[in-house]
Amino acid sequence: MSSTLSIKSNRQWLLLALLVLIFDQISKYFAVELLVREGQIHPFLPYFHFTLLYNYGAAFSFLSDAGGWQRWFLSGLTLLVSGLLVVWILRLDGGKKLELTGLSLILGGALGNLWDRLSLGYVVDFVDWFYPAFGLANCLPLFYFRADLQSCHWPAFNLADAAILLGVTLLIVDTLFTQPAFTQPAPTKPASTNHRQQGDNNQ
Repeated sequence: MSSTLSIKSNRQWLLLALLVLIFDQISKYFAVELLVREGQIHPFLPYFHFTLLYNYGAAFSFLSDAGGWQRWFLSGLTLLVSGLLVVWILRLDGGKKLELTGLSLILGGALGNLWDRLSLGYVVDFVDWFYPAFGLANCLPLFYFRADLQSCHWPAFNLADAAILLGVTLLIVDTLFTQPAFTQPAPTKPASTNHRQQGDNNQ
């Protein structure tokens, strides 16, 4: 009975995943319509630019040059993981808000990029995060150096990627800092005095 109530109450968290999917697709639509030319840089904020890129692989362009099979492999893997996330969300204790938020963000982000792969064959990226530097040696891990701009860049990403990263961060915070409530063990009842007296009389 309790598991049925948990499933019904947790369905609302799937709406959060749906909202992430919707906003991700809206942002990608405007990125394609407004940025138009792939690779062209559009200054936005300090350390953030807009640049339209098409990623045929996974995160950090992994498998982007694999020849086409990666589209279906990554799509199938995402479908599997998304299904597991849905089951996890529906069966989780409704009181674990932080964990549910993190899982829903990850699910929405995964579905956003899955939509791209199935409909386009690639994922639309458009946010360029960078910082000025003088040489590859000054770049942090996972950043790459662009000599023409003299800056280190994080691989281009989108709203779905940001939702996944935020969701993973929330899960880590939940694991490290959210402690389960401590339940004191029930005190054991002392042996009945009458029972001990009866035993003495029998002796």
